[in-house]
Amino acid sequence: MRTESATTTITRAVTVAAGVFAPGHLGELTQYLPFELVDDVLAQTRTVQHRLRDLPSRTGVYFVLALGLFPRLGCALVWGKLIAGLAGMPLPRPSEKALRDLRRRLGPEPLKALFEVVAGPLAQPRTPGVRFRGLRTVAFDGCSSLKVPDTSRNRSWLGRIRYRMGFAGYPTLRLMTLAETGTRGLPGAALGSAADRDEAALARRLLPLPGPGMLVLLDRAFDASAFLADIAGAGAMLLARSKSTRNPPVPGHLPDGSYLSSLDGLRVRIIEADLTMTGADGSWVRDRYRLITTLLDHRRFPAETLVRLYHERWEIESAYLALRHTLLDGHVLRSGDRPGVEQELWALLTLYQLLRMAMVTAVQTRPGTDPDRASFTTAMEAARDELTAARGICPDGPADLPGTIGRAVLATLLPARRLRYSARKVKCATSRYLNRDDGRPHTVTAVTAIDITVCTPPVDLKPGRTRRDRSTPRPARPPTRRHRVTAIMSTDPHRAWSGRELALQLQVKPRNLLTQLGEWARLGFLTRTDFGAYALNTPPGPTSSTTASDP
Repeated sequence: MRTESATTTITRAVTVAAGVFAPGHLGELTQYLPFELVDDVLAQTRTVQHRLRDLPSRTGVYFVLALGLFPRLGCALVWGKLIAGLAGMPLPRPSEKALRDLRRRLGPEPLKALFEVVAGPLAQPRTPGVRFRGLRTVAFDGCSSLKVPDTSRNRSWLGRIRYRMGFAGYPTLRLMTLAETGTRGLPGAALGSAADRDEAALARRLLPLPGPGMLVLLDRAFDASAFLADIAGAGAMLLARSKSTRNPPVPGHLPDGSYLSSLDGLRVRIIEADLTMTGADGSWVRDRYRLITTLLDHRRFPAETLVRLYHERWEIESAYLALRHTLLDGHVLRSGDRPGVEQELWALLTLYQLLRMAMVTAVQTRPGTDPDRASFTTAMEAARDELTAARGICPDGPADLPGTIGRAVLATLLPARRLRYSARKVKCATSRYLNRDDGRPHTVTAVTAIDITVCTPPVDLKPGRTRRDRSTPRPARPPTRRHRVTAIMSTDPHRAWSGRELALQLQVKPRNLLTQLGEWARLGFLTRTDFGAYALNTPPGPTSSTTASDP
């Protein structure tokens, strides 16, 4: 019992800034954002305090960054995390109001400047998974799901999102980023307002970033000839998915099934292909790609290889997932006005980039390891622990490249990426995708085979003819759900039909159909006679399968 009851005392040395600057740190992440860098940014943005206070500006910068690590906690509790490992030092304990005043005194400019300093590609040229044929792959995409408090000041510049059945609960930020797909690091970001609804217009603010040696991956939202020409004019290569409405001319075919074309003077190569992915359970998913690329050499860049490469564009979605759900944990931002929201966002992006820097630095100490295998959650939790314990702020001795955060990442490397398609489930009742069915399986399934068939359209025999002119006639569209409901109700047009009865005949979920019936009644197609019961306004004429889609 004496051995089991024995105790020991462990003491450790903590090296921090002196005096009132001591709470200004991020634990081990301070090595990626040293004091000298913060002081220089504060001087350039003219936000240094005019007299030395209990809460100097440098401390305020680290405090705002720490808010992003603890989205669930209030300002006073986050301040407690900063000083938890500094026991015995005579440090101030400011009130919530004093911390809010500190944030207002700083404003968003120094945090934006800090992000611009740390932003950029992170991987070395030989890091696995970051290059394709010597080109660094990057991707543009927007994010409109970062929620902010529903205040009049936020609504005045962000607006409100209106769905078919009501307004969204919170205003959301319009964020555009350029991401390095191999590491998910951010070379740049831009913040928009309610007027910036066009993603391509918002992405133009970041056009100075792509350059020679880069391959930019784009989705259909960026299919604008002028935007594609601007990227090509900057020296970067591009691989973009085209909208189905675009009909480029087909002057001739290449041996791999692709063809050269021109988009308002920009010489491009078009690849059209059908993809079929087969799951382990026998299910399958089919899609068609029409890709636009400035990689004109079909021998060096075969069509099928580029179709497979385009999947890398979705790595930016994983970056947004880490930002929204891992770092923020789905929480609404704190600030009720534009300066506070912008400050919070730039701090969040800076913190995200610092974590990615620590992860990539650790992975590159183990040659041959793909950065995809590094866990963002592990890095975030290790960074929180180091901040609370005030460890690794100013390390003594030789440089420790992986550090505590890096060693935690290397100890919990994820398995190699698995081929699979996941279920799409809509959780928000006001989402515009609520009643859409894209035919995907409803369970996560491993992909056992991917079949790619390159489709070669016929050569233009007459210049100026559109693709629709030379294609086969489109098959008749099947009747929409509203017309199917109308056809059922027309069998007895003088009675009221319950939504559950109609759902049973259509073999759909009653809740989804009741929502649609209510919408059709508001639009005047039906009349609501009772709770959950509807009748036709007038005896309908014969239904047609070629009428317009549901409103």
